Amino acid sequence: MTDFFLIRHASHDLLGKALAGRADIHLNTKGIAEATRLPLRLSNTRIDAIHVSRRHRCWETAALLAASKSLRLQVNEKIDEIDFGDWTQRPFIELENDPQWKVWNSNRIAARIPNGETIQDVQSRVLEALRELADQNENAAIAIVSHCDVIKAALAGILSLSLNDLERFEIAPASVSRITMDQRWAKVQSMNETDGSF
Repeated sequence: MTDFFLIRHASHDLLGKALAGRADIHLNTKGIAEATRLPLRLSNTRIDAIHVSRRHRCWETAALLAASKSLRLQVNEKIDEIDFGDWTQRPFIELENDPQWKVWNSNRIAARIPNGETIQDVQSRVLEALRELADQNENAAIAIVSHCDVIKAALAGILSLSLNDLERFEIAPASVSRITMDQRWAKVQSMNETDGSF
């Protein structure tokens, strides 16, 4: 079995205002503080490797954790942010007038992001990444530093939840969700652990 720690990147200035997507956004002051506390929260936790999305906000979230564990960050394309295509960096107030945005929020399985990917595509690639890592790293503990809906899609797949139900649970900035997995079986140990959870 392989233990995974699914970590959402810390806070940035577009949170709650616009869809960052694959734009390279840096952490804000709050996010830097969250990332600084992350190694303390996981100080007694074994971590053998850290895989990150290539986005700056994930690298910045993971950097101090990697230093505290004497590990190097490894980019994994399969845990990258959703390709939000034409919606990238658009304010949420502007997206409210887009009929496809309404579908995304009400019937995500049927939604197609303009010039982007589907939520099924996202779930397939993140679960593939986890299975590959579990197969290659038996009995290891691996941190995955990624994005909100990517982590939600992975958890939904393991829990056999509909991809239309992703808004029914929270994955907060700098939160940790823990799973155990091998090629045939997976179990969610915890979800959305934050500073207040420890």
